[in-house]
Amino acid sequence: QLLHHTAVARRSPATPEGRAVLIHAIAHIEFNAINLALDAIWRFAGMPETFYRDWLRVAAEEAKHFRLLRDHLRRQLHHDYGDFPAHQGLWSMCEKTADDIVARMALVPRTLEARGLDATPLIQHKLRQVGTPDALAAVAILDTILREEVGHVAIGNHWYGWLCTRAGLDAVAHYAALVQRYEAPRPKPPLNEAARRAAGFSEAEMRWLQHG
Repeated sequence: QLLHHTAVARRSPATPEGRAVLIHAIAHIEFNAINLALDAIWRFAGMPETFYRDWLRVAAEEAKHFRLLRDHLRRQLHHDYGDFPAHQGLWSMCEKTADDIVARMALVPRTLEARGLDATPLIQHKLRQVGTPDALAAVAILDTILREEVGHVAIGNHWYGWLCTRAGLDAVAHYAALVQRYEAPRPKPPLNEAARRAAGFSEAEMRWLQHG
């Protein structure tokens, strides 16, 4: 069942059911991310071949992440993908940016997916506090996802910068304009500064993200 993001209930990871809801929510993000990568390949013609190879690699890694999370749901938490409601925040932005490749690169990988770089360590901290075998197994899965998501955000950063250079746009100023135009969410502190820098965010971009 797909709901508005404000209607999706949050539950404490201190309970097995709460952990199942949490892992299900992350699995839904990864499932959407497969389709987001493939949509970029299908939708935007005329880009260099490396663009399509990059997003095909992302789709394959997102599929791996989804499988890891779904297997964890099934084996350790006795649930499956589809057992809980989910929201379509990622896919809604995909639809809004369907006619603008610059906006797509700016607002999906380097905005919505980059929020995962910030959120994952906080989720891992909560799961370590729970300390059950299934919670610690989830922490290890999230280690793999976080490491590879840095690369995915880096690909988004690369192609956003490439497109801005080709169009003669100031990347930081244009990003601010796109955030306003498409009503994209701002990152929630604390930012994972090390992961964002590893993914290619410049110091000017980091200052804008932190202070506007």
